[in-house]
Amino acid sequence: MAYTNGYEFTQGSGYTLPEYPFVTPPEIATGQVRRYPVVIVGGGITGLTMACALAYHGVKAVLLDEDNTVGVKGASSRGICYTQKSLEIFDRLGVYERIAAKGIQWSVGRTFAGKDEVYSFDLRQQSNFNLSTQPPFINIQQFYIEGYLAERIYELGHVDMRWSSRVTGFEENDDFATLTVETPAGPYRLQADHVIDATGSHTPFHAWCGATMQSRRGDDRWCIADVRFSRRPPVERHTWIEAPFNENRAVWQHLMADDVWRIDYQMAPNADPEYVSSEAQVRERLARQFGPDTEVEIVWVGPYAYRSQCLDRLRVGRVFFMGDTAKIVSPFGARGGNTGVADADNLAWKLAAVLQGRAAPKLLDSYHDERHEAAAQNVMVTNRTARFLRAPEGMERTFRNAAIGLAKKYPFARQLVNTGRMAVANTYTHSPICDGTGGQSVQNVSFEWADHRRGTVNDLLQWADANLLVLVFGDLSAAARQRLQQLSQTAPVRCVQVLGAEGHAQAREHVRDPKGHLQGACHVFGHAWALVRPDGYLAATGESVDADLVRAIEKSLGLN
Repeated sequence: MAYTNGYEFTQGSGYTLPEYPFVTPPEIATGQVRRYPVVIVGGGITGLTMACALAYHGVKAVLLDEDNTVGVKGASSRGICYTQKSLEIFDRLGVYERIAAKGIQWSVGRTFAGKDEVYSFDLRQQSNFNLSTQPPFINIQQFYIEGYLAERIYELGHVDMRWSSRVTGFEENDDFATLTVETPAGPYRLQADHVIDATGSHTPFHAWCGATMQSRRGDDRWCIADVRFSRRPPVERHTWIEAPFNENRAVWQHLMADDVWRIDYQMAPNADPEYVSSEAQVRERLARQFGPDTEVEIVWVGPYAYRSQCLDRLRVGRVFFMGDTAKIVSPFGARGGNTGVADADNLAWKLAAVLQGRAAPKLLDSYHDERHEAAAQNVMVTNRTARFLRAPEGMERTFRNAAIGLAKKYPFARQLVNTGRMAVANTYTHSPICDGTGGQSVQNVSFEWADHRRGTVNDLLQWADANLLVLVFGDLSAAARQRLQQLSQTAPVRCVQVLGAEGHAQAREHVRDPKGHLQGACHVFGHAWALVRPDGYLAATGESVDADLVRAIEKSLGLN
């Protein structure tokens, strides 16, 4: 059965979300305990991305969510900024066009201190963003993406979506894990070879598994206001380090879908959350910011506080932690939900490769190595932003004031002003399955197929059908052609020759890269090869098609 999301904002009273029906699971109907290769717990953006990615790879799984909808009933827009890497993942999974049609693209950001613009940027001019066929960022309310993912999962099949199903117990032995699930039809138990915990920061799995973590709770408080205006501000990211209309505290301003603006106001550390989020106080702040004659429609208001947390291990036994169960970061620079999307994309192809017999089981251990490095990096970066925005008295406050003053006059100082380092795809520098030349994300750039049609990296990954992709740039010797042919027949790889605007094709599978974008995205030059994983990351690069390529393939599959 297909579900379409006809849900939109209601007028001034929150959000109307889709509801999915509870279906009595077969375990209750038959009384038998069934075993599944993968069970995903949690139907937020991370869990749904994981389910969609597994469905895309043809892996059967069960998703359990205690609610019967996406988003959070009566809650805010939550995540709103989705990075280019996330958009590239969503493109591969088949939901990007829906997101692009609904959301707001932006690339320009401006930062203010008082009434002065300290600096601005255009992400389209930066090499980290300017080659991909996806834009640098799209702003859209999180529940929309979750709804699109749910639609896509129903379209793809393979995943049993079980709503109104709360996990209340967990046990594990040498062979499998057992989950106890409460439902409207009564409790039941099911078994799993692998469990994905995507239930969020209050997950019970931390205690059940004995997971340990590093955490820090701050005293920074903010108030979210989702509003519509009679006069539309510019479609740009505006941040104030010191906003005169908010008692010289920080303010964020973003446009989302449905002409709704997300305004985040930094509050005093001892502020009363109920008072600062009252409609009267919000309207007073909005009037100071946009003028008393601006008509404002309040869609949703709510307070929140920041904390940071990072697990010591993202895999404990048969349980994999991802999204907010793995780490919690301050929401600066779009490093929260986006990293959950990347967590899911990282693990999904590895699970598929192991379950479908293309890789060794120890490949799954690399999930921790790669995504823990990313989590630790994102926690560090966002904590630095949080300290800059509410610098304590002393040296840090002196540094902040000096940086702001210098940035108004001198370009060199602008990089010192920290209102959130915008997220890019994390690099894996300590990965056990990547060569020293790998670990970087490959942007979803375009090229020409042999018949001159336009293609993208995601098209190549889809063509490779969850196998590794070997791109060979330039001419091929007879020996190289023979080795590539043997690899294609004996290993889970697909090989493609990449030519420039000119050049004679020496392989049946070939494409042309007249602008050099594909070669640039793979970070190689001249005659070279690049080994690309199903998640769009480089496993390794090299010059000659020789034993180094074979070793890189074995390493990327956990075979050596």
